Amino acid sequence: MSGFLTDAYLWFKALHIISAMSWMAGLLYLPRLFVYHVEVHAESQEARRFSVMERRLLRAIMNPAMLATYIFGVLLLATPGVVDWSSGWIWLKILAIGVLTGSHHAMGKWRKDLAEGRNTKSQRFFRIANEVPTIAMITIVIMVVVRPF
Repeated sequence: MSGFLTDAYLWFKALHIISAMSWMAGLLYLPRLFVYHVEVHAESQEARRFSVMERRLLRAIMNPAMLATYIFGVLLLATPGVVDWSSGWIWLKILAIGVLTGSHHAMGKWRKDLAEGRNTKSQRFFRIANEVPTIAMITIVIMVVVRPF
């Protein structure tokens, strides 16, 4: 098995990056849709349109991209010699992935609340929430590329 993982390493790495980019696109765009959604009347045609857009983004792009990111990431972690588990960078990266995953699930709940007319969050809340995945993404890229510790 380790021979297969080593031989396929660059493919897994490329697919992991592609998946993570797709996931990040959704994590950065969905809160922006929420900002626009909050601006319209809850029973309006525009609100229904935003609900459809949000649902499709989450289910058709974000959920599969998150799953693929995890699958290819685990395959990379399982490849012999790729990660020195005594280094601090990998643990901070894993923590930042947890933040992305938590953000993803929170956005799923907020999407449902908006679709059902139960939203209690403001535009400002969603604007701030939009920054959380950005900070996590910056942390992940620096940890993987620079490996500062």
